[in-house]
Amino acid sequence: MTNMTTFGNVQRRAEALAANYHDALVPVKEMEFADLKTVKIGGEPHHLRRVARQRVAARLGIPHPYLERCPAELQAEQLNYWLRGERNEEFFVRFDGAEIRAVFTPRYTPADNLEVLERLADIGVMPETKVQVALDAEFMSLSIPDQNRTFEVKGDRLTPGISVSNSEVGLASLSVKAFFLRLVCTNGLIAKTEVSSSYRHVSARILEELPQALGQVQGQLETSKDKMMISMTSPVSDPDATIRAFNRQFQLSQREQEAVAWGFMREFGDTMWHVVNAYTAGAQHSPLTAEENHKLQVVGGMVLGMVQ
Repeated sequence: MTNMTTFGNVQRRAEALAANYHDALVPVKEMEFADLKTVKIGGEPHHLRRVARQRVAARLGIPHPYLERCPAELQAEQLNYWLRGERNEEFFVRFDGAEIRAVFTPRYTPADNLEVLERLADIGVMPETKVQVALDAEFMSLSIPDQNRTFEVKGDRLTPGISVSNSEVGLASLSVKAFFLRLVCTNGLIAKTEVSSSYRHVSARILEELPQALGQVQGQLETSKDKMMISMTSPVSDPDATIRAFNRQFQLSQREQEAVAWGFMREFGDTMWHVVNAYTAGAQHSPLTAEENHKLQVVGGMVLGMVQ
């Protein structure tokens, strides 16, 4: 679920999440799986969180759904067998206390949320700046509206800005995109722009180029404003069927589809603007993770981008 808060509060929340974070290069030969959820490192057991389990399975070439269905003994046998063929001598492992939150190859350098927030502060985002955020241990979606650029489209007041998303555990690359905040309901829409700056996780280059990316994305806002106007006057004969089709196209999970249905009840109507806002309103549904929230805001922007 998203919420409006201040940039300073986001910094403090990120610091609290990171209180017990630490990273280590772990020799592969010191790792032994007891099952899918537990790996011993130097004989000490460590719990693997969901994303870490998925990444390990993918790295070793074992379908994760298959592993989940296997008994613990077979999980250990499969994982340890393929681990012995791993060509890297070490893994880059991200810990939260004793738990493992992510496993990468040594060449993969993830961007930390605190680094991203520090860079935003360096380029002028103040602690008291109002922002929209969805933040958990796996994903950060931070949107910064520019209150000085609020505009109106057919009576609907919107504030443009930029959205920065990042995953410390590898769910997505650091990304900078255009953002619109609908003031009547604080729905957030992450626009499909011609300039969408995404980077693989090489922290130094990402953080150096962040100011340029922000400037490029802001230059694309006018295109989205025009599409909003068109969407408000574009009738949809069967909104439910249209939403179901988009749900299939963007491969939404059952929980995400339920959130969109909830959002459409809040934004009920028969234009493309109502369809777009079913997704952006759905992003505020409380059971969603930060990643799911971000996805629905992005899908809303993708749907808007299709408007002709």
